[in-house]
Amino acid sequence: MATAQVRGSLPGGQQPEAPRELPLEQGHGFRRLSARLCALRPDDSSSGRTEIHLLFDQLISENYSEGSGVAPEDVSSLLVQACRLVPLNQNHLVSKLSQLIHHLLNTLQVIVDEQNLDFLLAYTISAIQQCSSWTHMQILQALAALYLPDLLGKSGLLMKLSDLAQSDPEVRRAAVHCMANLCLSVPGQPYLEEPYQNICFQAFLTILQSPKAPDMDDITFCMLLQNALKGIQSLLNGGKMKLTQTDELGALLAVLKKSMFHGLPGLNIEMPTVLYPTPLPQYDGRPPIKPQQPEASASQPPVSKKKKSKVKPKKLQQGEEEEEESSGEREVAPAPGSGRVNLPGGDTRCSPSLDAQTLPVAGSGAAGKDRVSSPFSSASWKRVSSSESDYSDAEGGMQSKVRSYQAKVRQGALACFLSTIKSIEKKVLYGYWSAFVPDTPELGTPQSVSLMTLTLKDPSPKTRACALQVLSAILEGSKQFLSVAEDTSDHRRAFTPFSVMIASSIKELHRCLLLALVAESSSQTLTQIIKCLANLVSNSPYNRLKLSLLTKVWNQIKPYIRHKDVNVRVSSLTLLGAIVSTHAPLPEVQLLLQQPCSSGLSNSNSATPRLSPPDWWKKAPSGPFLEEASVSSPKTSSEPCWLIRLCISIVVLPKEDSCSGSDAGSAGGSTYEPFPMRLEALQVLAHLARGYFSMTQVYLMELGEVICKCMGEADPSVQLHGAKLLEELGTGLIQQYKPDSTKAPDQRVPVSLVVMFWTMMLNGPLPRALQNSEHPTLQASACDALSSILPEAFSSLPGDRQILCITMLLGLNDSANRLVKAATSRALGVYVLFPCLRQDVIFVADTANAILMSLQDKSLNVRAKAAWSLGNLTDTLIVNMETPDPSFQDEFSGLLLLKMLRSAIEASKDKDKVKSNAVRALGNLLHFLQPSHIEKPRFAEIIEEAIQALISTVLIEAAMKVRWNACYAMGNVFKNPALPLGLAPWTSQAYSALTSVVTSCKNFKVRIRSAAALSIPSERERYGSTDQYAHIWNALVTALQKSEDTTDFLEFKYCASLRTQICQALIHLLSLASASDLSCIKETLELNGDMVQSYILQFLKSGTERDDSGAPHSQQERDQTVRTALDHISSVQAPAGDTAKRAVVDFLEDILTIYFDSSG
Repeated sequence: MATAQVRGSLPGGQQPEAPRELPLEQGHGFRRLSARLCALRPDDSSSGRTEIHLLFDQLISENYSEGSGVAPEDVSSLLVQACRLVPLNQNHLVSKLSQLIHHLLNTLQVIVDEQNLDFLLAYTISAIQQCSSWTHMQILQALAALYLPDLLGKSGLLMKLSDLAQSDPEVRRAAVHCMANLCLSVPGQPYLEEPYQNICFQAFLTILQSPKAPDMDDITFCMLLQNALKGIQSLLNGGKMKLTQTDELGALLAVLKKSMFHGLPGLNIEMPTVLYPTPLPQYDGRPPIKPQQPEASASQPPVSKKKKSKVKPKKLQQGEEEEEESSGEREVAPAPGSGRVNLPGGDTRCSPSLDAQTLPVAGSGAAGKDRVSSPFSSASWKRVSSSESDYSDAEGGMQSKVRSYQAKVRQGALACFLSTIKSIEKKVLYGYWSAFVPDTPELGTPQSVSLMTLTLKDPSPKTRACALQVLSAILEGSKQFLSVAEDTSDHRRAFTPFSVMIASSIKELHRCLLLALVAESSSQTLTQIIKCLANLVSNSPYNRLKLSLLTKVWNQIKPYIRHKDVNVRVSSLTLLGAIVSTHAPLPEVQLLLQQPCSSGLSNSNSATPRLSPPDWWKKAPSGPFLEEASVSSPKTSSEPCWLIRLCISIVVLPKEDSCSGSDAGSAGGSTYEPFPMRLEALQVLAHLARGYFSMTQVYLMELGEVICKCMGEADPSVQLHGAKLLEELGTGLIQQYKPDSTKAPDQRVPVSLVVMFWTMMLNGPLPRALQNSEHPTLQASACDALSSILPEAFSSLPGDRQILCITMLLGLNDSANRLVKAATSRALGVYVLFPCLRQDVIFVADTANAILMSLQDKSLNVRAKAAWSLGNLTDTLIVNMETPDPSFQDEFSGLLLLKMLRSAIEASKDKDKVKSNAVRALGNLLHFLQPSHIEKPRFAEIIEEAIQALISTVLIEAAMKVRWNACYAMGNVFKNPALPLGLAPWTSQAYSALTSVVTSCKNFKVRIRSAAALSIPSERERYGSTDQYAHIWNALVTALQKSEDTTDFLEFKYCASLRTQICQALIHLLSLASASDLSCIKETLELNGDMVQSYILQFLKSGTERDDSGAPHSQQERDQTVRTALDHISSVQAPAGDTAKRAVVDFLEDILTIYFDSSG
């Protein structure tokens, strides 16, 4: 390929031909513009350049639709003419021309003919050699559009120039820089094809694996590494490259780990070529560290004052950006056993060539504190300057310059690692956990290098922040992986269990992050440390770890709540929220919440309001609520919860002290705390209400007034968080009054106080929030809050407030917004279960019509909520049916029942989310049908259709919850004595479906439910013919035999419950057997009598608590069922000479004899 200077003509001196005339109806714009371009002659004047710019812009913006009539030869001729008009010393025109070449060739899918291709390739290659570096990205994209194999093929130009054999280091670096720019993704344009992606990836990997060449200086080598890292990151981000091969991923992680520590003082890490996924440390190679100065105490300053005084004048000589970077630099006390890290020649600084707006800059002024932005914003890597003029020797010295470039390599490696984390599955990533996350070092051995090494030792705050963000990404979503950690007892074994190793790693992360917290001087890096701690706390299994980990975090973070930087304060509240929400309630956290208010909180330099007595924030009580509340509050600890008081003060009190510049910007001139602080405080209150309600309930009325204040504000986000807090408080009150609640009655919030609380809410801004159609998210949240009213309190609300709630919800069900409609459907499903409303025929009918309308919605979420509410409504029908007063059944519309049945049948064909509750509703509706309904001809067809829908749902391969609900619904159908079970044609299909499930379903809970359904019919006639009865009996015996046959370990815990339910069903069948059934029973017992007997004896002896299948509770109840069966079989009139009856009676008598003998 020619690389010589391009002349203004084609090879051989031939002039390019003018574009041919195009049909007027097609390509009109292109024809007109190309004609104008061909009429121009090379002109270096300002007006000539302007006209060319204008024509290029018009050609790029032209709409090239498919079949536009533009011929490939016309495009080629136009591009050649454009090249003749643009001299290579005009960088802006060359850049625009490159965009035109890339746009036309990709949009029109033109293949350039060979003669014109040679000319265009020569022009673009010359442009790379002569034009400024900022144009290279566009030129390379044009070159890639012309002929990519010439660049990235096996013998391509860039592949040759970037090869290790390239003698000129600067040429090699520039070639890698060009390759990295080619890997950038351009919106709306096709990306590199997969073969070229792989070629580039391997080239970048080879560069990162290779040592520095002897003739290459340190800065060029750093820029080479940085460009290779940028290229890999672009491939992972833009090309969505998948690292599926273990060796490929392992090789990348190995070079990333090596590059992460590039140039870090005191470290010389040696890495294998490939990292393999293993929890063992043998692949984490590290040479012994030479003895250094004695390690300083963690509490002592690691850098001497003398050394600092020498460095400070140098800082003053730097530019503004350099000052911001340096202000956060420090030498952190190293982890024990890892040796002291010395920083010769002053502080290390990072190059400002990366976009300073996108990296955490540790500035002391307001500009550095506006917000915490990601260190890995894509803008940071869009350009990598190829210039070496960013620094000069006079500005900082060559040594400082080298260390700055080394810091850029470390940041680039961390940015690339973050992209790698996002492109692989977490379960794959955690195979490399020990390579990047620290473990507690054994006595006398140095600690392995990890991300925490950078956090504790890197002198650049940017790099420390990058390392922390990578660690946060690893910890995010790690709950399942970390859940195996076990540290509750001492393990003295010949090997370290995996669970103990993970627990050790969790403890070391806590220790190192708390060390970094104390040592950090940069506010924005401090924010990253606290966020990382919050991620760690959210995912760690503290219920399986020894105490004190959370206490240490708690005590160290409390002073930072008063930090001058708002981002630090917000992240500190986030961390406290993570502590009170992880595995709540934890006894350790309960004790921490009861600490005295002043413990660990310093008022010096405070930007947060001071704490006062419990009613500190109200000028005067608003009504009689507080006086009554103080009298009727439940008996609880008198020690107030300092965290609740702090959060309330942040939400409602104005600031007392002046805040930093970052506060003013966030608060928008408000006298209150910045919005992020107030919102985070409301979230912490919601976490406390969810996990530690016994402490929160003391502040119920005060929190009610806080909620009213928040929901009365103009900002929708504050209103929304107030509504969320209200929902959590309402849910906590409901939990206290549930039948299975362990809360003593005198420890509950009195119903009278709950009524006052909700009266305050309904007389306050809650109704306005429900009607705020401009903010549907707030409306939906207010609906959720309204659905959390305690049923016992709702019935005691004033009548107009009850009507207000119902009217609001029924009205909002017509909302056009799907969020609001879904929340309203759910709320109606809650209200229909209220004892004071469920017998109101009009309300139930109105709710049913609203729910049926929502079941037709296009949104799956709305339909799922509506199906759940329909299931609840039909539960209400069953409850009303079981009351002595038959008026509800008589008054409920038969026509509405038909509509409900039809809607439920249709919903049973929907997605699993809808189907699971649709079949529940079908079972309840078929159970509810009265003889007066069943007798009507219009019901016969719909009943048949509904039962067929249930049968098909029992048998289909759907989600197990769907099949469980279908079996449960079938059992409900069997409970209706008015249905012709045993006589109807669908009887055999229903029993066949249940017996198929009980013998073969993979999920044992579904088997249990099907066995329970088979034991529901109370009369022999309802089991159908003798053959039908025999089929059910044999299926249950087979299911008993197969009750331990499973390949899923998780199902074994249900084996005992399954056998219990099957035994109960067998005994129930025996207690109803007729004379004609006994021969079948006898045959089965002859084959499997010993097996059945042993399991029934286990059933009699177990006597465990009642499960959801309704099995008898006590041993006395269980042996009574066997006695009942024995009495029934004994009373059966069998034909003379029939031995079946005797065999069955002997079988049952043997069971009872063995049972009573063994029980003494």
